[in-house]
Parts: sequence; C-alpha cells; structure tokens
Amino acid sequence: MPSTIKDIKEYTGLSLATISKYLNGGNVLPENRAKIEKAINELHYEVNEIARGLVTKKTKTVGILVFSITSPFSGMILHHVGQALRKKGYGMLIVDSCDDEEIERKNVNYLISKKVDGIIVLPVASKGDFLKPVKRAGIPVVLLDRALADSQYDCVRITNRKSTYYAMQELIKRNHKKIAVIASEREYTGRERFNGFMEAMRDAGLEVPVEYQVRGKHSIASGYNGMMKLLTLKNRPTAVFMSNYEITLGAMLAINESGLKSPDDISLLGFDDQLFFHVMQPQVYMVEQPTQAMGEKAVELLLKRINGETQDGPMELALGTSLHRGNSIKTL
Repeated sequence: MPSTIKDIKEYTGLSLATISKYLNGGNVLPENRAKIEKAINELHYEVNEIARGLVTKKTKTVGILVFSITSPFSGMILHHVGQALRKKGYGMLIVDSCDDEEIERKNVNYLISKKVDGIIVLPVASKGDFLKPVKRAGIPVVLLDRALADSQYDCVRITNRKSTYYAMQELIKRNHKKIAVIASEREYTGRERFNGFMEAMRDAGLEVPVEYQVRGKHSIASGYNGMMKLLTLKNRPTAVFMSNYEITLGAMLAINESGLKSPDDISLLGFDDQLFFHVMQPQVYMVEQPTQAMGEKAVELLLKRINGETQDGPMELALGTSLHRGNSIKTL
C-alpha cells in the first residue's frame, strides 16, 4: 500500500502542516527539509499531483506552443526549456502548430483545458489575437524567439536586426558588393533579419537589385529554390546571406547540385548555427543564437509570473548573438 503524508509524520515527528508546506513548494527549516526528504526516500512516498493541484490550484505543468516541432532550432531550444523547467520541478506539455495559424488557435484552447500554469509560445502568427483566450483565463505567457506586432506579453528573443547588420560586415569588408539575400517573410525573425541585411547594405552604399531580394517561407524548399534562382541570373551575386537554418541548408543543396563550390564560386553567410554545419565543407559562417540562455530566461520569467513575483508590465529581453567563423567567405 502506498505511503501517505501521515506515514511521513510518524517517521519524522513533524507536524502535518510543516510536511504539507514542504510538499507544496513552501520554505521549511533546513533540518526539517532533510528529515522529510529522507522519509520520502525511505518510505517511497509519491506525491499525488492531482490532489496537490486541487489544493494549490497549480498543475506544475507549463504548456509549450511551438510553430513547428520539425525545426532543428525548435528542438534545440525546447531541450533547454525542458531542462530549466525540470530543475524547478515543472513538466512541459508540447503542442505542435505545424506552421498553421488555425492549428495554433486550437492548440491554445487545448492548453487552457489542460489547466497549465503558464505557456511559452514560439508563434506562427504575427499578431497576438490568438492568445486572447489565454489572457482571459489569467494564464501567464512568455513569447520565445518571435515577437508579436501587437504584443502585451513578455518576450525573450535575440537582436535579430543588429546581429544580421554586424554579421554582414564580414562580407562587406571583404569587398563583396553584389550580395543577395534569401529570407523568410512571414514571421518576425525573417522580417527583422531581412531589415538588418538591407540596413547594412544601405549604410555601406551598396544597392540591392530586386532580383537579389528573394523572399519566401521558413523552409528548405525556399532556400533551394531561392538559390537556384540566384545562380541562374546573368549578373550573379558573389555572396548570399541566408536568414535561417532551413534556408541555409536548402541553398547549399542547390549549390552542390549546380556543381559550384563555396567560397570559390559564391560566398555564404547563414543564420542559426547547428552541429551539421560544423562537420561539412565548407563550414559556413553562421550567426549563432544563445539557445540555452534563451530557454532559461523564458522559464525564469514565466515562473516569476506564475508565482506572482513580479507585477511589472510586459518585459522584453533581447539577447546578443555570436558569429561562428567558417571558410565559406572569400576576399575579392
């Protein structure tokens, strides 16, 4: 028969109030904590999460609403989110929006029905209307990676525009003047990185012909088709900036299929450093996002909201990036 809280009381000699306080996440004296933890281990006591949830009104579960679970970037950042939550005694319930705004709206209602304590959102939509039911339910929300145009929620992201601007200097200082861009245009990150690219080119006094501005989806297909388009131009660019991992991968597939080589025939600068790019040739110059810090900061901010530790208005944390230097850029 499973052990009960009364068994812990008899084992430790402590009051039920003290034991209950500890089990519900409250602070108790160090010596009492040691006694309770020893009793839990010796008696193989397991917390009844359903019963505790009825008392505390908390499920110790955080919902994760992600634009696409198939994205390598999503997998990496969710790994760090999961680790950070686990350290705080929380589990996570992940729902995949499949890059579809309608599915995203349905997933929101699903998470509300599961009584999650808070939600971390890597959104598909560019506006926050889909989160109105969450706001009405009083569930804290933190946006991760992608901001929303009309957001009233906390957000943890990177300095997309600035990071792109400074990474572009690697191409500009090596005397590249004919630089093209392949960027996603639907989501916040793609738009911001495109704007950073255009700003860097403008400040360097360089023009970007319309045919050098390839906009599409956040996908390998967009990268492949975009690069193929650029490679067939009569006035081919000497370098290309690619705004995310999937686009970079697709673009490199197109280059290989065309029989060209980087950096001999075309220089490359990408975004979203992944292990894959460290083991292939050429090693692409990549803007690397601090995925661990992003995940940890999102969890830290959400738990503060859940526990009522801050009543400040929406906060936005913009983290810096680093540049992984490869051998995909040549000097002209």
